[in-house]
Amino acid sequence: MPSLPDDTDSFLRLIRSRLFQHPPEKFNFNTNGDLRRISAVLFLLGKASRGGEPFIILNKRSQHVRQPGDLCCPGGGISPPFDFLLTHGLSLPVTPLARWPHMRWWRHSRSADFSKLSLLLAAALREGFEEMRLNPFGVTFLGPMPAQDLVMFKRSIYPMVAWVNRQQRFTPNWEVEKIVRIPIRNLFNPANYARYLISYKPTAPGADQLSGREMPCFVHHGNQGEELLWGATYRITEHFLKTTFGFTPPPISRLPVINRRLDRTYLQGSILP
Repeated sequence: MPSLPDDTDSFLRLIRSRLFQHPPEKFNFNTNGDLRRISAVLFLLGKASRGGEPFIILNKRSQHVRQPGDLCCPGGGISPPFDFLLTHGLSLPVTPLARWPHMRWWRHSRSADFSKLSLLLAAALREGFEEMRLNPFGVTFLGPMPAQDLVMFKRSIYPMVAWVNRQQRFTPNWEVEKIVRIPIRNLFNPANYARYLISYKPTAPGADQLSGREMPCFVHHGNQGEELLWGATYRITEHFLKTTFGFTPPPISRLPVINRRLDRTYLQGSILP
């Protein structure tokens, strides 16, 4: 099992260094083109107290949106021109991007991608505030990770890794059922992984392409019951664990099976405001 640094500063330096050593390839979208299939999310990390263990902070999607009940990173689509305006504000000294030690390197060595990274971070911070009232000035930006493509929807998700400095209480909006915190140490336990076998009811759109698909998942045993981490958010988490700590989950062929049937409600949401 990988070991975690004892203090927060060492923990953040490790993550920041590993992400900088393994940066994502060129961002594959045009800011002057169609941004409707682009999403930016925050891969949020934090601690419950000064002496507590670090955890990942995720949202559980409410019944009012697509993919209800899934765990996801806070974030969403780009909202031009508002997010373009917010991007200019990220140059101010008090912002997470301006405090990022690698900002100058990105600005000079990857100038085209730096403007896209700024846009993605601005959108992710805005969505974090809207979804859970995350204080955008109370986070430390640690670096970007490669995009993940959604299987069920034509969309690419760009994760931005960030650390919540002090905030402990969040206020979810209508899109979020609750906040879920997963201790990072639990993600190193092979016994917490499973094989997720998905099937669709005949009336569900996309059934011909996706019925019977299986994929790895992580089972979180929380105080309020079990939660499953799977799909794009699982892949984002898996990449983070491998890049930062060199940890790889067990092969899917060795994992116990969890079955689930999805219907039209999952793909469309039950009550869209």
